[in-house]
Amino acid sequence: MARLNMKKTVFALSAAAMAVTGLAGTAYAQRDPAYAAARASGAVGEKMDGFLGVVGSGSAATQAIVKDINIKRRANYAQRASSQNATLEEYAFTQGCILIARTTAGEKYQAPDGTWQTRTSAAPQRDSRCP
Repeated sequence: MARLNMKKTVFALSAAAMAVTGLAGTAYAQRDPAYAAARASGAVGEKMDGFLGVVGSGSAATQAIVKDINIKRRANYAQRASSQNATLEEYAFTQGCILIARTTAGEKYQAPDGTWQTRTSAAPQRDSRCP
């Protein structure tokens, strides 16, 4: 029953989350060429929990970029989750589903088993609870 409720919540949050994610991710990449370069090189990737992750050990600069983005994401998710009567975790998970689906060929993302994958032209592996 809890799994069904989570799936309904994730689906309900997905429409609102899509609009926010697309604008926030694109805008940030345009403002920070270091982030765009890290993403293009596979040094960072989208995680299933809705946050950005460092692939491998990563440089101090890459870790700082990821930390900064994740702080901003958490604040955004918390505000939007509250307005949607959802938990931060539910909202962030929905964002993770959307962000992974929006990766492009060559970008890194976290698969349901926790491993880092490189996106191909095929659809990425996503959690079965994703809308």
